[in-house]
Amino acid sequence: MLKIDLHTIKNHISTPVKIGSVFILICLLISVVALFTNSTVKDEKDKAFQQEINQKYAVFALPLPDKYDFAGEDVPMGNFDVREAFDRELLVNVYWQSQTLLFFKRANRYFSVIEPILKQNDVPDDMKYLAVVESGLMNVTSPAGAKGVWQFIEVAAKQYKLEVSNEVDERYHLEKSTQAACRYFQDSYKIFKSWTLVAASYNIGMGALQKQTSAQNVSSFYDLHTNEETSRYIYRILAVKYIMENPRRAGFHFRKKDLYPHIPLNEVKVDTSISDLIAFAEKQGVNYKMLKYFNPWLRKTSLNVKSGNSYFIKIPASDFRTIRIEDGEFPADSAISAPSQKPVE
Repeated sequence: MLKIDLHTIKNHISTPVKIGSVFILICLLISVVALFTNSTVKDEKDKAFQQEINQKYAVFALPLPDKYDFAGEDVPMGNFDVREAFDRELLVNVYWQSQTLLFFKRANRYFSVIEPILKQNDVPDDMKYLAVVESGLMNVTSPAGAKGVWQFIEVAAKQYKLEVSNEVDERYHLEKSTQAACRYFQDSYKIFKSWTLVAASYNIGMGALQKQTSAQNVSSFYDLHTNEETSRYIYRILAVKYIMENPRRAGFHFRKKDLYPHIPLNEVKVDTSISDLIAFAEKQGVNYKMLKYFNPWLRKTSLNVKSGNSYFIKIPASDFRTIRIEDGEFPADSAISAPSQKPVE
């Protein structure tokens, strides 16, 4: 049997091997210390980064008003379902900052056109927020074919006295389409006696809303069970109104000069046909691009004017490209209002 003398083996281990073992041990200790140190430094950097995020990119739950109204009609903010539906749309629109900032910018130009027309037609000023929700104050086309700032489908447009043809589509005419919207609002109000229900009918239709309110035996929108689209539509209007009337409270900061300015326009009456609108624009001192920008209701490069009919074509003033808004910020919690929209001379 083979016997191993451990003492003999120990004595034969060379000194270099012993030194190597010590060196390896020291390296291991250094590595452990380094790992611990790096981990501590990384933790500190992560903490600093997180702190910076918290300071610069804070996200808050938004306080809801205890009392609120739309067009003079109380919103029952004490109802949990109302508060939660309102809260949802408020959060969506506050934290979709790019879109909501564009609402502010465009409203500075277009509310001064819309507001007087609503007033002339005895329609509450709050109804202007339907245009914001419908189109973002842009001449857009929906998948269903609704067009313009007020999103009229062709049948409804013609019913409310808007011209729709190959050459002219007055759904894109802000003043005329706002007048048409006012006629709709008044017709709807005669039925529902509630501006909130009028707003709901603009989304779902008067007939459909009548059936629902009758079937459920309710006279308040907030007691009505309806489809999600119409429900969200109303609460989005409420949220947009709240944000645009309380920009600072909702976290929006901008200067007057950040908004899109009112542009002075002249009107040219046209009672004869125009075969070439591009040449017409040049004679008026503008290019075709600007003619179309201020008259999007012109759909072709020609305009056929029937006998006895006439149109007014808007032409920007000669200095329109240099128009600016006065500097300075809006005061805390102030909404855009028509008097503040005048350009600086």
